[in-house]
This record gives sequence, C-alpha cells and structure tokens, in this order.
Amino acid sequence: MIRHAKPADHAAIREINIAAFGKPDEADLVERLRADGDKVFELVADEDGVVVGHIFYSRLWADSVNMYAALAPMAVRPDLQRSGVGSRLVKASLDTAREFGTHAVVVLGHPTYYPKFGFTPEAAAKLKAPYSGSPAFMALEIEDGALAEPVLVAYPDAFGN
Repeated sequence: MIRHAKPADHAAIREINIAAFGKPDEADLVERLRADGDKVFELVADEDGVVVGHIFYSRLWADSVNMYAALAPMAVRPDLQRSGVGSRLVKASLDTAREFGTHAVVVLGHPTYYPKFGFTPEAAAKLKAPYSGSPAFMALEIEDGALAEPVLVAYPDAFGN
C-alpha cells in the first residue's frame, strides 16, 4: 500500500534511506527539508504495517507562476529493491503531484531508471538549475507546456547548492 507519510514513520524512513544509500546524507536531507518547510509531500510503501519504501517531493523556487517540484530522494529497503516497490512509489507520487497542482517534476536520478516513468533530459533542457547538463538531470511535464519556455529553478537550501 502506498500512503502519505506520518510523523510516526520518520524513524523508519531515516533507516530506509541510510540502508538504501549506504550513508546518512539522504536521510539528513529529508530531515532538513521537513524542518525548513520545503516539503510538498512524501509517500511511503507500507507492507503489513511496516514501512519498506519512501519518496520525497520538495518545492523548487522558479521565475515562473508554475509550481515545480524536485523528486528526491526515493529509497527502498535493500532486500526489496528490484521488486516493484520503487516503481509503485514513483507512479503514485506522480499522481499525487498532479493532485497538488505541480506543473512539472525534476529529478537528479539514474539515467536508465527514471525514463520509464517519462522523465527525460530533453524535458529538462530549458531548465536553468545547478544540475543542468548532467545526464542524470531529468524532468517530466505534468501540465502540457510547463517546460516549453526557459525557467530558472532554485533548490531549497537543504540541497546545499
């Protein structure tokens, strides 16, 4: 089951991010984004009352009236990676992003993983951001035309850019 994260999930979310990435950086990022009020939403994959995956969306500041969000991080418990949990989280999160009025989502992620959900470097081509030009920097329009014009986006301070 995919659901919105609750404060009671925070310890499990931290453990999953540390286990999935092998270091605390992403877990620390999530905590800083929450503390700074930059969270748009976060979802968890819950299997029989146990949190096994997590995805986080933060707002991006833009020189546009459109709302842009960063997908980062997404983590699945190591023993459940490649089982579909991550895909279910990404798909559900994109539906949730639509519900929240997000016009486009940006990700700095694995170049062979995120394209299966529609993310492309081409969609991010007109975005001016700290990660522009990296093959891992991809975007997905939620609303048609949201990435048609050049847009300057700034990540929250927690990202350290």
